[in-house]
Amino acid sequence: MQDNVVYEYAVIRVVPKVEREEFINVGLILFSKRKRFIRFQYEIPETKIRCFCNEFDIDQLKQNLESFAKICSGEKDGGPIAQLEADEKFRWITAVKSSSIQSSRPHPGFSSDLNATFDRLYKELVL
Repeated sequence: MQDNVVYEYAVIRVVPKVEREEFINVGLILFSKRKRFIRFQYEIPETKIRCFCNEFDIDQLKQNLESFAKICSGEKDGGPIAQLEADEKFRWITAVKSSSIQSSRPHPGFSSDLNATFDRLYKELVL
């Protein structure tokens, strides 16, 4: 049996009209400092977003979320933030913002299988 490790996760949200403060969960980020693990995944429910705001720029949203994915995977075209440690990437992505992409506050937990935990949380909170 593997040891449990501490992890933190946050739900990534799109806020089609910031002034209305309504949001749609579109992604999840999870990291564990001890395991140097970070994982990010997203899915854009375009029809749902259009119900909130028909003129919302879906292409820009895709570009922004893809940049988060590049940062988490450490890709060179993810910019200088992509070269940071997992916890620094997590803190940067989950920093409080007043933009159309926001995150929930981080939540902690314990897991012996970080990928399985991510998959479970993603199904519960995003899909």
